[in-house]
Amino acid sequence: MKAKQAAADKAVEFIKDGMVVGLGSGSTSYWAIRKLADRVQEGLEIRAVASSKSSEELAIQWGIPIVTFAEISVIDITIDGADEVDPDFNLIKGGGGALLREKILAASSHKFIVIIDESKLVNTLGEYPLPVEIVPFAAELTLKKLEALQCKPVIRKKDEKVFFTDNGNLIIDCKFKEIANPKEQSEILSSIPGVVDHGLFIQMTDTVIVGNDDGTTRFLNKRN
Repeated sequence: MKAKQAAADKAVEFIKDGMVVGLGSGSTSYWAIRKLADRVQEGLEIRAVASSKSSEELAIQWGIPIVTFAEISVIDITIDGADEVDPDFNLIKGGGGALLREKILAASSHKFIVIIDESKLVNTLGEYPLPVEIVPFAAELTLKKLEALQCKPVIRKKDEKVFFTDNGNLIIDCKFKEIANPKEQSEILSSIPGVVDHGLFIQMTDTVIVGNDDGTTRFLNKRN
């Protein structure tokens, strides 16, 4: 927890008065929202949009001004976590089930800051099951197409019930042996009818902050 909080606190230092801020989802983003709320209480003037209902509710509860997407044209900075990060800054995201909304925010941001602890760093993506968001209609057929990609697709459940995203879709957690070519895999997944989006974020960030258990942080250097 201390590592995640340290990375989140460092990321929030990038936020300046007047910015539009994208709020991520999940356990690491929780700390970023909390720190941002502290700065708002100290007088920081920002507007924010959230990638999930839970993050939006948390922001409102802590006094962060939330606006609609109709009120903005671009996001200055989005801060979010990741489930895996490779040396080229490709990511697996979606452990919390908000991958589609997270990707929309990241793609609409001038700067996308990824905050993680050391355990999220990998040489090759794929140890963490890749979340794929699909529409419920004909889900069985989409599952068969995913299975044909040499992975083990499992419908996500929460509290023993099928999990639905904020968009009303299913999450399929796909276990690959490894994802050696994330860009190619991303394109293949996106071409399957029924797939709304997936948790591969291909070089969408140039800033990864790693938090350590002793409360220190470091900026990761991209391999390429």
